[in-house]
Amino acid sequence: MTDTTDVTELTVVTGATGAVPMTPVAADPMALRSTSALFPSGVAALSAVVEGEDGPEPVVLVASSFQVGISLDPPLVLFAVQHTSTSWPKLRAAVQAGGKLGVSVLGEAHDLAARRLASRALRAAERFDGLDTTTLPSGAHFVHGAPVWLECSIHSEVPAGDHDVVLLEVHSLGGVAETEPLVWHSSGFRTLTPKAAG
Repeated sequence: MTDTTDVTELTVVTGATGAVPMTPVAADPMALRSTSALFPSGVAALSAVVEGEDGPEPVVLVASSFQVGISLDPPLVLFAVQHTSTSWPKLRAAVQAGGKLGVSVLGEAHDLAARRLASRALRAAERFDGLDTTTLPSGAHFVHGAPVWLECSIHSEVPAGDHDVVLLEVHSLGGVAETEPLVWHSSGFRTLTPKAAG
């Protein structure tokens, strides 16, 4: 038996295992952001070499919304990007011109690098200072030390509120099983700690 009690701006749902406090999103729009921060996710750097003012340069977008396993046939992954992104239009244009996008799922050693890669205060090429990278002939740009690399094209884009959901088709891939991933949780970077057996 479940009992639902409305309390001004709080709905409390009670059941056999206790109460679950629920806040209507309309009552506190920031609650969605803070609650979403409790969901752990991987961190991906999406990058390609594009034509800049001074010649070719790598452009990067860092996403904690990146997801794999969307489809095996065709092989699809996805991420969501804000409409205000200044990096995504450049990356999209490079891919639409026939290039490919490099996805590096960042590793545990990239905690400081992830902030630098995401910095809007730095020029595109400066974001990669101190990092070893590889660029494929397709223009896909990868960060060394990642557990996963994917070379992708754009499959489709779907508007989703103040973001676009971008489906990417995977054309080639690589990985290092021994490299632990970087995790975004509670608005900060974390690493995985294996649970003790037993």
